[in-house]
Amino acid sequence: MSVRYTVENGCARITLDDPARGHPINAEVTAALADAARNARRDGARVVVLSSTGRFFCTGGDLSALGNSSEPDRYLDDAAHDFHRFISELLAGSAVVVSSVQGPAVGGGLSLAAVADIVIASESASFMLGYTKLGLSVDGGASMLVHTFGLHRALRMALLNDTLSAREALEAGLVARVVSHDQLSPATEELVEQLLSGSLDAYASCRRLFRDAAEPAADTRLRAEALQLCERARSDEGRAGIAAASAQARERRPRNQA
Repeated sequence: MSVRYTVENGCARITLDDPARGHPINAEVTAALADAARNARRDGARVVVLSSTGRFFCTGGDLSALGNSSEPDRYLDDAAHDFHRFISELLAGSAVVVSSVQGPAVGGGLSLAAVADIVIASESASFMLGYTKLGLSVDGGASMLVHTFGLHRALRMALLNDTLSAREALEAGLVARVVSHDQLSPATEELVEQLLSGSLDAYASCRRLFRDAAEPAADTRLRAEALQLCERARSDEGRAGIAAASAQARERRPRNQA
């Protein structure tokens, strides 16, 4: 399974586990993520840790699967539905969400990292959107990055596809702490222990107040993203971008898996 879920001592861990491919996000992955977030709420997790194995945090959408779909807009709508269900479950829950980012977080991978309340990153991490390179619009709550970056920085990320280093992401307000690559795991565990020793009720109250102030209509924003994404996928430009990116992904796959 490309998504692993475990829970112990109040900490739920949701781990992407397809390192040979860079953890591409497809319909199977989004469904598993949504189920994991729901299970974390069911299990009463006080902290949720999002992480992945290998070199990449997440390379974003599964371009091969998307390119092989006869109806890319329908495929994206189905995948977005579960991805947004995952985000909504995390935002509605009381657990503090931590992202532990060890490498590139691209497209939906950036959104996956950014859904956390606290992002801790290694010096090897980087962040990029990349949707407009394919003629597509953003997804996964990426439009809500305006609350993190400010309007013009968020637009620059979306329109120019800037890549932020871990240090730049720290300065921009996305990342809370940057550590050396070999210190990421112990630093994440130290943070988890600190959170678990605190007050769940106080955390939940603060999360609700801050999230409601920054994102008062998050579910509406997520649905608007999905509708725009599907519209772009139906366009000639979107179809051409998906086809080209899918072909490139197929060419790269043997090297990535070697």
